[in-house]
Amino acid sequence: MQVIEEIMQQTWDAIIVGTGIGGATIGYALAKSGKKVLFLEKGRNYLVRPEDRITGKYAEEVAEKKSEDYNSILSRAGRWSDPIVEATKPNQYEFSPMIGAGSGGSSALYGMVMERFFPSDFEPSSYTDPKANMPVNGWPITYDELRPYYIQAESLYGVKGMLDPLRENFLDPLASPPELSEPSKQLYDFFRGKNLHPYAMPMACEYKPNCQECIGFICPNSCKNDSARVCLAPALEQYSAKIVDECEVLRIEASSSRVTSLWARHRNKAFQLETPLLILGSGALSSPALLLRSRSELWPDGLANDSGQVGKNLMRHYFDLYCIKTRIPPVEGMLLKQIALNDAYYDDNGKTLGTLQAVGRLPNAAALIYELSQELDRKGQRVFSKLVYITRALLRQFANYNLTQRLILTGIMEDVPYLENKVALSDSDSIKINYQISATEQLRIKRFRRKVKDMLNPLIFTFIPNAENNERLAHVCGTCRFGEDPAVSILNKYNQAHKLDNLFIIDSSFFPTSTGINPSLTLAANALRVASHILEE
Repeated sequence: MQVIEEIMQQTWDAIIVGTGIGGATIGYALAKSGKKVLFLEKGRNYLVRPEDRITGKYAEEVAEKKSEDYNSILSRAGRWSDPIVEATKPNQYEFSPMIGAGSGGSSALYGMVMERFFPSDFEPSSYTDPKANMPVNGWPITYDELRPYYIQAESLYGVKGMLDPLRENFLDPLASPPELSEPSKQLYDFFRGKNLHPYAMPMACEYKPNCQECIGFICPNSCKNDSARVCLAPALEQYSAKIVDECEVLRIEASSSRVTSLWARHRNKAFQLETPLLILGSGALSSPALLLRSRSELWPDGLANDSGQVGKNLMRHYFDLYCIKTRIPPVEGMLLKQIALNDAYYDDNGKTLGTLQAVGRLPNAAALIYELSQELDRKGQRVFSKLVYITRALLRQFANYNLTQRLILTGIMEDVPYLENKVALSDSDSIKINYQISATEQLRIKRFRRKVKDMLNPLIFTFIPNAENNERLAHVCGTCRFGEDPAVSILNKYNQAHKLDNLFIIDSSFFPTSTGINPSLTLAANALRVASHILEE
């Protein structure tokens, strides 16, 4: 316990829970200004123990070949390994979502797309489903308020790309991207020929030799500009911040107006830390769960939960795959995660749908089949699991043809907040989700699919629906939304809890809408905005 004893003897200006995009970026900004910053990270800090990690491979690729415990493999691959209960399925079904745990959080796994939201994403929106809990006044900040911080975040994370032709007037210049590979160029020219608006999407990547465009796994080549590399490392090495990894925050103690301390566990040893400023950045599942665990006489429904909305309004993105046959098939070493277009961002009534963008490399066929078999076993569908095993040769042939010989695009569609879609606690205080797609949302998904397929016509492609799979929990957000009205929000416009003046939540929990765009750049820009506010105060 020597490390913990040293930590407890010091006085910290800020304690930050989590080292993903939000937590690491704000921690870097505060530490750079001279503040004494302590990071608490549930996963491992691979900045100091790189030999323990799995890089350059999906966890499933390793698990398919080794008998090592699957949860251990997930942990070493920077993945979340704790089971989450999905309460909407029979028998309290458990799964491990594809999110990060460890230095860099989910950014260690992200696809490096760092793109701004549309200006309209911040404005009030109406949807056809009256049951949707859309924020009446939109976001409590505007695009113009965030724009200078977007510029800072793009510079900090080394973003390279072209400007989206559909919104050039709202964007600022970026560093030049690499040339398009032949499959990407073919698709780019195809879209241009249909009077659509493709572009090389903004990527936080250094494109070093042998770049694998590491989506879903830890980069072995220091190409990926994730929050561990860009923010956490300099905060620790240059600005005297400290980190305790393998450290789970158990609960927070608070008066009626301020957080006073937190309890955490480091390698099975519990300890207490006082803090003048607490910033949560552990993700839209963990942050609300921590607040709900922090029940007390003063906060009987959970910390900062006077509105009763902590954990509610759970959103994610709906993902589908389109595997496109190109004249020149992709080969190893080609850059594939390059182009995007937003011609399907709105439906015919001006309501948000989503974006279409290249994916890059997916797990090999053997790993995908292993994952499918594991999933069926977890669901108790042993007959189907055996069928997958028996037909694995045919399944591999199909997967190889569609996933390695084709250029893969993904449709990313906006989700809408509903009060009944939420993060809650199980009887043992572990994380449980209640999430179902409404009938109205299912119709929106169908409309988006039709628009995407029209854009791809007459190309030859295989469509792989994935939007209805709740286990993906892609870009999960919305569970501690910010807003001006304390009756329907948890945080104010500066991500500060309405009644706790030293508690901030900086991860994607604060999103009042999910938008149809990747969230990473907005998380980084907002973290810089909130850091500026804290320093001014």
